Amino acid sequence: MKQLSIILVTVVALSACSARLTPPHISIPTEYTYAEGHVTDSLGVDFAWWEYFGDSTLNDLIMRSIANNRDLLVAASRIEQARIALGNVRSNFLPSFAFDVSADGSYTKETRIEQQYQITPTMSWEIPLFGTLRHSRAAAYAELNASKWAFRGVMLSLTAEVATSYFTLLQYRSSLEVARNTYKLRSISAALMDSMYRYGFVSAVERQQSYSLAEAAGVDIPQYERAVVETASALSTLLGEYPLDSLIDSAAALHTDRLPPEIPIGLPSELLERRPDVLEAYYGVVQAGAQVNLERAARFPSLALTASGGLLSSTIKGLTSSNPFTWSAAAKLLQPIYSFGRLRRNELSAREGYYQAVKQYEQSILQAFTDVSEALSQISTYAREAERYAAMLESDRRVYEMSKALYESGMNAYTDLVDAERTLYDSQLSYTQIRAEQYIAYVTLFKALGGGW
Repeated sequence: MKQLSIILVTVVALSACSARLTPPHISIPTEYTYAEGHVTDSLGVDFAWWEYFGDSTLNDLIMRSIANNRDLLVAASRIEQARIALGNVRSNFLPSFAFDVSADGSYTKETRIEQQYQITPTMSWEIPLFGTLRHSRAAAYAELNASKWAFRGVMLSLTAEVATSYFTLLQYRSSLEVARNTYKLRSISAALMDSMYRYGFVSAVERQQSYSLAEAAGVDIPQYERAVVETASALSTLLGEYPLDSLIDSAAALHTDRLPPEIPIGLPSELLERRPDVLEAYYGVVQAGAQVNLERAARFPSLALTASGGLLSSTIKGLTSSNPFTWSAAAKLLQPIYSFGRLRRNELSAREGYYQAVKQYEQSILQAFTDVSEALSQISTYAREAERYAAMLESDRRVYEMSKALYESGMNAYTDLVDAERTLYDSQLSYTQIRAEQYIAYVTLFKALGGGW
């Protein structure tokens, strides 16, 4: 009967040391908003999402950033640091051994010297009770997994930022090319108008309008040159390199007119399995829960074993003669009784940390679905917008050509030609910008989906 009572007390104590925690509340939609027309197959695993663009220059830039970016290297180092910490968890609960060698001497009242020589190995062992080892390992594993997903999150953000900067650079280079070509043509036209003014074929107002029209494009050139340099410098920083003139010069030839095909966005439930920030937050919940159990276990008894033994003699020679061996052992069961509420408050504080981790996890899920929906909306709307901009650009080009023909035949005023040319120039710049926004929208979607890892 006495043994049964001991067993029941032990079972109750072991069950009591595990805290009851409220799990996260997750509601997953059955489909993404604005997901019409997208295939619902998984992106797969270990897929380099940037290859969807079929741009070898972009692929090279991203691989350089992965190899050299300092922030990514720091995140990789954190993984190794967490792996080392995991190895320390189990060793903290294994016996520890030490070795002590001492020699003492003292005078007595009879002016004699008493000597003592001692060689003592010692052992101490704190036996994990009430799941302390299990909860410690769970916390360490969660920290390791969280650091792995944090690394993937940094990589995803880095690659997306490189792609965004790359397409932004293409936009500025294209706009710069439009401004330069327009300025060149308008300068030629202004020179012609100046010659015609000298012979009385055009008025001074028309000549001055041609000058103003040329300078309007000329003013944009240094602005776009500055934007190209600044974007290329930011891109170089992402690559982990110093600003390179070659990156700016080569950007003039970097142009693509190919958008990715339909992206298999996958099912909404798959987003929780591949999005780095969501999984990092999930393991944050696991780690916080393990910490609550550790703080709770600290309120229960702990068992410590200590042992020491060795050689003890009043002379050095005596250490190797007769039988100078001595030893001692002790077991200690420590039960916290009263600590002015410190242990209880530690557990309550850990519970608040768990509550915060749960809400952060739930918020990361909400943000993930919001990001996907917004990216899908951007792709859909930018596609329709680009089509209309393309149609408007073609109409403006025809208006300019007809206005020019009418003016040269004397059937139209020069102000009509000036308006048509300004409208065409603005349409070219707007179309270039909207095309870049289309590419960036696809980058945003890949990032929102977790990159396909």
